[in-house]
Amino acid sequence: MLEPVARGRHRRSRIALIASAIVASAALALTGCSAGSGSAAGTASSDSGAFPVTVSSALGDATIEKAPERVATWGWGAQDVALALGVVPVAMPKFTYGGDGNGVLPWDAEKLKKLGAKTPQLLSGADTDQVPFEELVKAKPDVILAPLSGLSQTDFDTLSKIAPVVAYPKQAWGTSWQDQTDIVGKALGMTKEAAALKKATQDKVASLAAKYPVLKDKTFLYGAANQPGVLNVYRSTDTRVQLLNDLGLTNSPSLKTLDTKAGDGSFFFQLSYENLSKIDADLLVMYFDKQSSVDAFTADPLVAALPNIKEGRFAPIVGESFVMASSAPSVLSIPWMLDRYVPQLAAAAEKVK
Repeated sequence: MLEPVARGRHRRSRIALIASAIVASAALALTGCSAGSGSAAGTASSDSGAFPVTVSSALGDATIEKAPERVATWGWGAQDVALALGVVPVAMPKFTYGGDGNGVLPWDAEKLKKLGAKTPQLLSGADTDQVPFEELVKAKPDVILAPLSGLSQTDFDTLSKIAPVVAYPKQAWGTSWQDQTDIVGKALGMTKEAAALKKATQDKVASLAAKYPVLKDKTFLYGAANQPGVLNVYRSTDTRVQLLNDLGLTNSPSLKTLDTKAGDGSFFFQLSYENLSKIDADLLVMYFDKQSSVDAFTADPLVAALPNIKEGRFAPIVGESFVMASSAPSVLSIPWMLDRYVPQLAAAAEKVK
């Protein structure tokens, strides 16, 4: 699975070349926005009194003059919140990693079916973080929701020529699921509904924590083996780490001693296998695309020697859809995933001496 923090570094010149074309194309495309089909389902329940509304972000403000009828999403999770609110985007990312044959994540597919809605226009580039500007022009959105994304300032400025862009409040890929829910709710004029969704999801997590008290105060380290001989270790600011904190787990004390590049702006740091023995954690949590990848990881002699592996204090998250659900927790993906994963996590916690 590609880490979004490293994406998009080789596409800036392309953005500059097409920016002027976007302006002209957007003006032409948006001329017909009010006439025609494809308006987002559910926006009728928006609070018209909430508009105009301005949503601030690290990249700039988005002023939405009236309840949007054509909502596009970019990045991770914004489409989940919109769908949970009953708003079907006219365009949302296509996920070849974790999605079905069409590129739709399973919890989104379930919600679309429940809403009786067709699959929206699917935007390419989600797996590489390359913003599909031309495709977004074609979607003719009233607003572009991207609060959990890797948008650059250039991306934001270019997209803002198409429609108001709701980006992240502080840093790329650093928005919690709670904040994303609030931000999307505000942009859609559905603040109360979003607050209710957030509370229901928090209650769900709290109920699982109460059901499995063995998790409370157990320390953990969350990693990924995305390249040979190196472990990506997720920092405390990462959303997947924070979700496990909500279940009662505590971050490993060795995070601070192992993290030699703290403050570099990334949400993870790298640890060579030669330093794995320095990990001090009750539980080791990692994600893998399939079981054979788990087996290959644990077969490495340096990995097999870890106490977490030898004693069964290892709780892998297995399967592309589960990886996406844990990597981009949301009001839809959290309940989809946790009921299936937490019992496994608790079983590993039971083995802590």
